[in-house]
Amino acid sequence: MRSLAGVLPDVEIAVIEPLLEQIEALKASRRAVILAHNYMTPDIYHGVADLRGDSLALAQMAAKTDAEVIVMAGVHFMAETAKLANPAKMVLIPDLRAGCSLAESITGADIRLLRQRYPGVPVVTYVNTSAEVKAESDICCTSSNAVAVVESLGTGRVIFLPDQYLGRWVASQTEVDLILWQGSCIVHERFTGDELRAYRKDHPGIKIIAHPECPPDVLAESDFVGSTTGMISWVERNRPRRVVMVTECSMSDNVAAELPDVEFVRPCNLCPHMKRITLQGIADSLRYLRHEVTINPAIAERARRAVTRMLEVRT
Repeated sequence: MRSLAGVLPDVEIAVIEPLLEQIEALKASRRAVILAHNYMTPDIYHGVADLRGDSLALAQMAAKTDAEVIVMAGVHFMAETAKLANPAKMVLIPDLRAGCSLAESITGADIRLLRQRYPGVPVVTYVNTSAEVKAESDICCTSSNAVAVVESLGTGRVIFLPDQYLGRWVASQTEVDLILWQGSCIVHERFTGDELRAYRKDHPGIKIIAHPECPPDVLAESDFVGSTTGMISWVERNRPRRVVMVTECSMSDNVAAELPDVEFVRPCNLCPHMKRITLQGIADSLRYLRHEVTINPAIAERARRAVTRMLEVRT
C-alpha cells in the first residue's frame, strides 16, 4: 500500500486506512492487480492502484500483466479492452454503471452503414467505444497515438470515430482526410474558450494545457494539446509556476500530489461515470468477484484484432 501522506488530509487517511488494508489483503489472496485511469480519485489512484495511466497505457499494461484477476478502476470500455488483451483472465469492473457518453454515441450498426456510404474507406475507432464497435473497425487508437494510427494506414482518407473534437484536432495534424462522427465527451465538451481567457486574465502568466477531446476554441487558447499522459509529461518537463489542466479534474489532483512545486488552478468538470468507482466498490469487487466482464467470442476476436493493430503502431 502506498503512502497517502501529502496526498490526502491525515484525518481522511485514518478513516480509509482499514479499507485500504482490506483491499491489499484481497489483492494478495485473489492474485489480483488494480488498473487505474488518470481520472480516478486520489484515494484510488495513489492508494490502491498497481498500474496507472491513460487509455493507451492501460491497454498496454493489461496485455502484459501476469495477474489472475484484473480490476479496472475506470469505465466499462476500458474493462472490455483489458478483457480483449487477456481473454483467459478474469476482468472485473466494480460498478456496471460506469459507462461513457462517448462510447454510447455510436453502435456497430452505425459503422456498417458508414462502410456502405464510403466503400473501401478504412475505419479508425477511438478506444472509448464498446467491443461491438471495435469489432466493426479496422484499427483502434487513443488520443496518444491517433495521428500515428491514421497515418499508419497509408491511405488518403479514413473514417474516424466517434469523437468529433478529437477528430478535428487529428485532421489539423495530418494531410489525411477524415470523415467524422458527431460524438463527444460530456466532460471535455463543457469547456469554452471564454473560460480559458478568463483564467489568463485572473492569473497572468498561467500555462493552459488541454485534452484534444475539447472543442476547437479551447484548443486554440491552449499552450499545449495532448493526451492525459502527454499533459502529465508536459508539466513534469516544463514545471510551470502555475498551470490549468483542461480535462477531468481528478487528474489535476493526482498530478498535483506528485508535483508540489507547481500550482494547479483547477476547473472542476467531473466525469460522473468515473466517479462511480469507489474504494468500497473495489473491495466488494475483489471480495465477491463482481462484476465480471465478458465479451461474445465472435465479437471479441474481431475487436481484439483492431486493438492489437493499434498496439503495434509505432508512435
